[in-house]
Amino acid sequence: MAATWLNDAVFYEIYPQSFFDSNGDGIGDIPGMTQKLDYILSLGCNALWINPCFDSPFKDAGYDVRDYKKVAPRYGSNEDLIHFFREAHRRGIRVLLDLVPCHTSEEHPWFRESCREAENEYSHRYIWTDSCWTQPQGIPFVGGEAPRDGCYILSFFKSQPALNFGFGNPTASWQQKAGSPATLETREAIWDVMRFWLEQGCDGFRVDMAGALVKADTPDQAYTQAVYRDLRQRLDRDFPEAALVAEWNVPKHSLNCGFDMDFYLSWAGNGYHSLMRNYDPADYPAGPDRSYFKADSGADPMHFLAEYLPNYLDTCGKGLWCFITGNHDTTRPRFNLTPEELKIAYSFLFTMPGAPFLYYGDEIGMRYRRLPNKEGGFNRTGSRTPMQWTGGKNLGFSQGAPEALYLPVDPAEDAPTVQAQEADPNSLLNYTRAVIALRHSRPDLQARSPFQVYFAQPGSRLLAYRRGKLLCVVNPGRETLALELDRPYAPLFTQGQAELSGNTLAIQGFAVLTPRG
Repeated sequence: MAATWLNDAVFYEIYPQSFFDSNGDGIGDIPGMTQKLDYILSLGCNALWINPCFDSPFKDAGYDVRDYKKVAPRYGSNEDLIHFFREAHRRGIRVLLDLVPCHTSEEHPWFRESCREAENEYSHRYIWTDSCWTQPQGIPFVGGEAPRDGCYILSFFKSQPALNFGFGNPTASWQQKAGSPATLETREAIWDVMRFWLEQGCDGFRVDMAGALVKADTPDQAYTQAVYRDLRQRLDRDFPEAALVAEWNVPKHSLNCGFDMDFYLSWAGNGYHSLMRNYDPADYPAGPDRSYFKADSGADPMHFLAEYLPNYLDTCGKGLWCFITGNHDTTRPRFNLTPEELKIAYSFLFTMPGAPFLYYGDEIGMRYRRLPNKEGGFNRTGSRTPMQWTGGKNLGFSQGAPEALYLPVDPAEDAPTVQAQEADPNSLLNYTRAVIALRHSRPDLQARSPFQVYFAQPGSRLLAYRRGKLLCVVNPGRETLALELDRPYAPLFTQGQAELSGNTLAIQGFAVLTPRG
């Protein structure tokens, strides 16, 4: 693992268009982010992940990049971003940008050149069939919209043509083998982008759709892994402290090929999903919520552990599999969990291995709201609303007209704000600060400290786990439960009720215990 600073890293994710508007145009911007660096530091977050801030037509909220080396004018300028790096570093905060290597915008100059009939240096930068009548099976494509005689492959939306990293198992003449000269040129182009921003002061990248580079890859994604091993070698040579985090959620692949971190993402039916989002969004709140951290769910942690433990044991020492409170693609946890339930959930997330990621606004319990599609957000749009700083106009996000805002702010009278929660010692904001401070103060709770399950049983709400010498105990239910301990302990940190009587702990909530003597 190259980036030595990750062991004590706590990340904060910023969706730039929704964080803070410094010029009153209704859209968050980089100068606004710079103004809020002291707030981020006050949370205990010493690292940032910034969602795409590059020039784009914004058909997918910036994940359709038109120019990798230019900041989108609505956010400011390259100079603004470089200044942001400097101000963050002055406060001891590292900054990861969002790298989108699988595709570009259809308006990117590379793609426009690739669309030409005449052969040129960009003809093979994207994946094209050899005729407009050759329409690939099982792969999304577009045909008939370019002078070039061929169909081009899509990575996600129609506006996102796939860059050419090749095929692991080519089955047609137009499919180039991964590692061929044209695919290596694509790799060089992405490395050129990475090097450009690292030289400007960026500290690494979150890599979008990291596992999707090479098409028809082997089951272990060997060819995609080879691309990242090459990029990692270059980073180790030129930028040894740069960090990479993968949007992959397959740590045995991502952490095997040079990523420092992978996200533990909330996918329907997986272990993380069982913790906080085990409900059907279509019928919530009428339908059942079986999330482990829902106080009345009765759920145990066994589904989570069945997935988490094998992955943790398989990758321990290779890199970090990182928990998130949420992100720009997930329903906010306040959608189904109360602030008190979130305190227990965050206690768990911030005392587990890996480098945790806090999504902007989750620290105050911002709500998910069902909103119309904006810039390709669709059902994700409701998790991308403006940060709620104060009472009053636009909840402190912008001085612009309400109708000019990127998205509307929460209209509820009890919409949570930073200002209100700063003044409340029992607020979710102040609790989040406290549990992050605990993590920083105790090396046993940091990224690489050993993890071991101490107690978990089917049907039991209790979960206890060791982090180094410390013992963490969770009971998210409403009923106080007893846990027999193997030695005398003293309470170090508690939320809810936790009482020790001899070697018996009675708990409803969360506790961190330290051995006596």
